[in-house]
Amino acid sequence: MNLDSTFLNNLALVLTGFGAAFFFALWVSLVIWTYRDISNRTRDKLVQILSTVLVGLLYLPGILVYLVLRPPRTLEDEYQRTLEEEALLAAIEDQLLCPGCERRVKDDWMLCPSCQTKLKKNCHNCNALMELPWNICPHCATPELGMRKENMSMDDVMRNLDTGEEEAKEANVTGETSAANDASVTREANGGNDEI
Repeated sequence: MNLDSTFLNNLALVLTGFGAAFFFALWVSLVIWTYRDISNRTRDKLVQILSTVLVGLLYLPGILVYLVLRPPRTLEDEYQRTLEEEALLAAIEDQLLCPGCERRVKDDWMLCPSCQTKLKKNCHNCNALMELPWNICPHCATPELGMRKENMSMDDVMRNLDTGEEEAKEANVTGETSAANDASVTREANGGNDEI
């Protein structure tokens, strides 16, 4: 079988053209891939340009150098890692610690079981737990004992204190009188004998 030399030349020319087109397409795709990859890994424009030029000039050796020198994680990976670290730190910080002994305590404890430091107080109205610095109960909106009410002057407060003291004295006198009455009723029930 005789092959014509012009046929072989044409075949070689076509194969060379396809090979050159393939390597050109590979070169362009590597340059584009490098730019996209480095854009996902850094925001620094100079590094993005230098990486793309490196692959563009050196072709296959350039892509090997790029793969060795590129940042190991993408920006998205770094962001996710930062979120995970913040979540872990928030979980650690959310744990309540006793101010006296730095041991873990629970939210519904009034005292630290280790050092007996007072952690919370009870509302005098609804008996719900309140933080120590709070002056009003968030559950029933009752002000803490000893708190001055709104729109009351100091004179009104003092006047209420005076009437409160007088009411307490009257209650004591009434209590003593009722106790004496109870004792006399008991004596009469026993037939007038003091001994039971």
